[in-house]
Amino acid sequence: MINTTIEYFNEKAEKCFNDAFTITEHTNQDHFLGYLKPGARILDFGCGSGRDTAYFREKGLTVDAADGSSEMCRLASEYLQTPVACMEFNELDAEDLYDGIWASASIMHLEYEKLKEVFPKMIRALKKNGILYVNFKYGDKDGFLGKRYYTYMTEERFQDLLKDFPQLTAVETGTFGNEHPDQPDFRWLYAYLRKTE
Repeated sequence: MINTTIEYFNEKAEKCFNDAFTITEHTNQDHFLGYLKPGARILDFGCGSGRDTAYFREKGLTVDAADGSSEMCRLASEYLQTPVACMEFNELDAEDLYDGIWASASIMHLEYEKLKEVFPKMIRALKKNGILYVNFKYGDKDGFLGKRYYTYMTEERFQDLLKDFPQLTAVETGTFGNEHPDQPDFRWLYAYLRKTE
């Protein structure tokens, strides 16, 4: 399902890039930084516009950026003035490299069963005690919105997913979100997960 999502981002890259910069709040990013030591190395996994990569670099982190959309990679590379790796989530092949992985509004585009294939790759890429941040649209009805596929999460469903990955300990979970006129119940489920094994 990720391929049609990638097609969408390739086709709408300019719009998606510009839309990303209409969000100026950094609450979630700052909270993530609180789990990391100065100078930590992180992966912005599904970096999109590169907005968060730039913010984390400004805060002194070493950041590798990757995205599955070639057009988003092109725009983000131009914006960041450094190359962004163009790869799909299942192509992650790092080992014991990152103090943190920031997967914000990204792996939610994978099918639930595909998440079970990507989580081990993220775990492998993290150093021991590394932090993984993930978020998903809140709910339990997966499917397409236009060309983009979404896997939704509730607390119960996420706990079910984590049962397969004892190497990860949830250090913080919750929901956030604002009410949009056309989506009055729009929320996100988020989690900070620590690699403990």
